[in-house]
Amino acid sequence: MTRPAPGIRTRTGSDDRTTVVLITHNRRAELLRTLALLRRLPEHPPVIVTDNASTDGTAEAVARHFPEMTLLRPGRNLGAIGRNLAVQRVRTPYVAFCDDDTWWEPGSLRRAADLLDARPRLAAVTARILVEPEGTEDPVVRELRESPLSGPDWLPGPALGSFLAAATVLRTEAFRAGGGFHPGLWLGGEEELLACDLLRQGWWLAYAEELTVHHHASRLRDSTARRILGLRNTLWFTWLRRPLLPALRRTGHLIRTVPRDAASARAFAHATAGLPWVLRQRDPVPPELERRLATLERARRDSPARRYIG
Repeated sequence: MTRPAPGIRTRTGSDDRTTVVLITHNRRAELLRTLALLRRLPEHPPVIVTDNASTDGTAEAVARHFPEMTLLRPGRNLGAIGRNLAVQRVRTPYVAFCDDDTWWEPGSLRRAADLLDARPRLAAVTARILVEPEGTEDPVVRELRESPLSGPDWLPGPALGSFLAAATVLRTEAFRAGGGFHPGLWLGGEEELLACDLLRQGWWLAYAEELTVHHHASRLRDSTARRILGLRNTLWFTWLRRPLLPALRRTGHLIRTVPRDAASARAFAHATAGLPWVLRQRDPVPPELERRLATLERARRDSPARRYIG
């Protein structure tokens, strides 16, 4: 008879260890689809929705159709900081993030909690992402699966240097210890800074092949706006945490390789405008962690999931 691994609980039905948190802005129909799928999960997790000042009736629809879920209405678009607001309400040991166009596969939240239960220094597990409606793997999955980082043999999968907020279960304690998502970044690659600070505190991040998240990309997504924010935040993260020479090299590489178009120009302009606060908060990582960041940077240069296009 096959027995569960030590420290792993096997159970069915509801699971009281994880709360699902998501943010949304003017995507009412897609959010309602996602909430319906989350409601049907066998784990029956609590769900907290932060509505980032939608003007399309999103909040009213959530309150009407999903009264059992917690709805937060901060009155302005907080971006990723809306997740911080929601985590303040979390009373479970783990928090599962997803977006209004992503949802967890049945059973994955329970398995993620099992993995975290058994590994006290593991801060987060990131799931495999399937792109719907085709059900194909997102290109970023290969990058996660083939992570060049080494880690302790107790990790459930490859060690990671960052995570994806749309597909990750985090230890609530670790999220709070890391300070949550930085308000200066707002949205777009905001995970990288938090992940770096968690690694600095001695936490580990891992990819877990057995977990699955489904992503049906929103038709309302503004890919150009997201590219501007992503590139701006990459530059800000670089100058917040990388030592001087690696920061200069990374900035130079981006200048040489990003598309030479108006979106890139706007991203660099926004990044330059924010340099005063970035330099005030600059806190470079120690050499050991910098070596890990440099290893990740080299691996990501050829990744199809890391191109600043759109």
